[in-house]
Amino acid sequence: MKLYIAVPSPFARKCRIVAREKGLSDRIEEIAVDPYANAPELLASNPVVQVPTLIAEDGLPVTDSPVICDYLDALGTGPLLIPASGAERLAVRRVETLANAALEMGVKLVLEKRRPESERSPSWIGRWTENMARALDALEAVCDDPWRVDMGTITAAVAVTWIGFRHPDFDWSGGRPRLAALREAMEARPSFRTTRPDA
Repeated sequence: MKLYIAVPSPFARKCRIVAREKGLSDRIEEIAVDPYANAPELLASNPVVQVPTLIAEDGLPVTDSPVICDYLDALGTGPLLIPASGAERLAVRRVETLANAALEMGVKLVLEKRRPESERSPSWIGRWTENMARALDALEAVCDDPWRVDMGTITAAVAVTWIGFRHPDFDWSGGRPRLAALREAMEARPSFRTTRPDA
């Protein structure tokens, strides 16, 4: 299998972490590409030229990080990171969705700040910053066990690390001790240490 990534991408990092947690590293070739340059190999498999994109075992592309992670979770070994069904599955997916929402707001902020200053929208920057903060507050309320490893807690830890990396002036940990503890616990895992966004 091939996984097209950009090293700083938090969405690609989620997939790289799941591959390691599920014992699939030796079956996946990670290929760093520049999606903004319309990397030909990425464009050939993903019409919107986004990372991550996985070329699955059947040779077909799988796009969107939650779908890729779901596929890898089912393919790999060890306990499921996404429970198979019922209330446990919904609980994990709710946390994952909150963390993805925080990331989406953070990505919007990055892209807006890359525009020429005269073209930036202060109102959108303010709204996305507030939304990101609210999503983190919601995560703080539900991430009560820093040692639980599932798709929700993985995504939450990836989110706060990336927000700290891309938005160093934003105080993500202030008033959020549970998220700070979760990040500390997760970033100590080998799957996290080998996929840092600043590598």
